[in-house]
Amino acid sequence: MGPRRLLAFAGFRRLLLSRFASQWGDGLFQTGLAGFVVFNPERAVTPEEIAGGFMVLLLPYSLVGPFAGALLDRWDRRRVLVAANLLRGVLILVAAGCVAGGASGLPLLMLALVVVGISRFVGAGLSAALPHVVPVPNLVEANALAVTLGAVVSVLGAGCAVGLRGLLGEGDTGSGLTTGIAFVGSVLAAVLAARFARGALGPDKVDEPPTALAAVAQGLFDGGRVALRTPSVAAGFCALLAHRAAFGISLLLTVLLMRFSFEDFGPIEAGLPGLGVVLGFGAAGIFVAGLTTARLVSRLGRKRSVLLCLAGAALAQLAFGLPMVLPTALVAAFVLSYAGQVVKLCVDAAVQRDIGDEARGRVFALYDMLFNITQVVAIGLAAELVPQTGESAALIAAAAVVYLVGMAGFATVTRRHQRA
Repeated sequence: MGPRRLLAFAGFRRLLLSRFASQWGDGLFQTGLAGFVVFNPERAVTPEEIAGGFMVLLLPYSLVGPFAGALLDRWDRRRVLVAANLLRGVLILVAAGCVAGGASGLPLLMLALVVVGISRFVGAGLSAALPHVVPVPNLVEANALAVTLGAVVSVLGAGCAVGLRGLLGEGDTGSGLTTGIAFVGSVLAAVLAARFARGALGPDKVDEPPTALAAVAQGLFDGGRVALRTPSVAAGFCALLAHRAAFGISLLLTVLLMRFSFEDFGPIEAGLPGLGVVLGFGAAGIFVAGLTTARLVSRLGRKRSVLLCLAGAALAQLAFGLPMVLPTALVAAFVLSYAGQVVKLCVDAAVQRDIGDEARGRVFALYDMLFNITQVVAIGLAAELVPQTGESAALIAAAAVVYLVGMAGFATVTRRHQRA
């Protein structure tokens, strides 16, 4: 079944458009904040501050994810998506006001933590709802289309933020106005989710303790237990954990190099515009992965596809990362994003196919928690070791080694299952 036939399902189209609106707003909001914190010419920045910024973007859902997962398997997901998107929209406007006023301390940090945490909650809800709008045999293709195009739309939102900063100014007021426009994405996502009938997105049944508090307390344990008992999911977690750690290191180095070391390359400027181009190359890799993953898995099988992508990412780190110049960084962004997206799509499909609906929300929530914490820890450790210029061949080599460790973990878990 091709994309045209998938789009014939009205529920899938509506869920896809809600995802697009949500992720466009996410990309715009996060890049607007990054411009204010990292690329504001009025501010100096250190690797530790950049790592703190990534913590704001990645850590919130890691802290609440297991509990949110239990709620996604208990509450009407349609109602959750509507309420969460509207709440996020209000908080985006408050955060934008703080940015416009030049508030870069604890109030802005806490608002950003909550906004991004809600975004992660919405993303888990969208993923858990997908099997309710497409037939089970088409989940791999539908997930590839939704996740891939959603990631591309997120990058488009980031590109809109870069363009808006150019129009509205790079100071506090311009950053605040840019960040506030992300409100539109949240409202559109809520309106689109509200068009579903009550209960249409699941859960089909509630396999939970009688009280919400008990369900929340059980979320982490249940999600971990189900994931560990499902070999395809456990092996995929090993591969994706490695990618997130290695990608986190590369992400920190790229931001530092773009701010302090890279020189303009033809029409491509260093700084925030150059980071936008890097994101564009990453989006291209994600898009190509969405087009080719189903065919790759069909030809090579899931195991070989994952191993091939991890090996390719390790080689890309060394071949295109070590020169530490803007042109090769663009190639590295494409290859690493492609490889990581193929692995992610394989893991997503395993969760959606092999985990029952009564536990799927908790596993997706645990999934986000583990991978975001892994990326935050990797960025934090790298920030302690990297010079302010971002020029560190040792960290690039370390990222390549992490990919090889992920290959070993994936192969080991898969082999043990085959022997059992």
